[in-house]
Amino acid sequence: MKKNPHILAIVLFPMFLTKLIAKKNKVGGQAIIEGVMMRSKQKISWAVRKPNGEIAIERFPFISLSKRHKFLALPIFRGAINLYESLKLGYKALSRSAELALDEAKPKTVKNSSKNKFSTVVSLMVALAISLGLFMYVPMQIAQFPFKDSPVLFNVFAGIIRISLFVVYIVLISFWKEIRRIFEYHGAEHKAIFAYEDDKELTLDNMRPYTTLHPRCGTSFLVLVALICIFLFSIIDTCFTMIFGPYPNVFIRFFVHITLIPIVGGTSYEILRLSDKYQKKPFVKFFILPGLWLQKITTKEPTDDQLQIAASALKASL
Repeated sequence: MKKNPHILAIVLFPMFLTKLIAKKNKVGGQAIIEGVMMRSKQKISWAVRKPNGEIAIERFPFISLSKRHKFLALPIFRGAINLYESLKLGYKALSRSAELALDEAKPKTVKNSSKNKFSTVVSLMVALAISLGLFMYVPMQIAQFPFKDSPVLFNVFAGIIRISLFVVYIVLISFWKEIRRIFEYHGAEHKAIFAYEDDKELTLDNMRPYTTLHPRCGTSFLVLVALICIFLFSIIDTCFTMIFGPYPNVFIRFFVHITLIPIVGGTSYEILRLSDKYQKKPFVKFFILPGLWLQKITTKEPTDDQLQIAASALKASL
């Protein structure tokens, strides 16, 4: 990791989606390397434990595009914008935390800074290519053989493969020591947010009792994305074949589906907001269960030091 601090960012890229939803009196967050990132309505901050034990805290103002442009605040649009911003900010935070955690955040020359930006862009493109290839193209390629001529069965089968691959991915990376520590910070992030949303002071005693499972977590969002993909892609594929005939190959179908990602992300965002608002309703509880089950893997019980980091990051964002 010392040779390439972007490796963990690439590995964790699929989990960046909507980790930073912030609305009303609520905040969003994301576990990063040896720290936590938090986002309030107008600020982004992160706190990272350095090798010498000190806590490095950085913050900067941030107002979403959906807040600056009214038409982008409309349903679906705001979800697509949040998806883009979450990916961008999440990757930036993870890369920066790698530098701070390794105590490599020293002043850089203009040349070195340009080189670092270039490596960040390259690693981001690699992460995006791997994620789309593994979780979009591969399931479609497999589903092509038995269900090429059935839009519904094709997308149901591809969706099952997609969800299965994601679960396997989560389980496999959880065995990585560095990833497990990030999952502990993930748990700390949730406990701090729970305490804040209950208007409690961010002390260790107040944060410890909370569960590490949060219904508004990005892990739950990813489950929603997979389910919505099945529904939306089935409709689009049916309409496409009715108008243009069968897809000539998997790549064309893949391209069509990729163009729909903003709509899928925006729709999933709206459903996630509703599930958070009505999370105590029996039907909604059942609906968000798969996401909470996955969080049993992606969150671990944090230490007091990690809770302190989460509280520091949250306070800095307010």
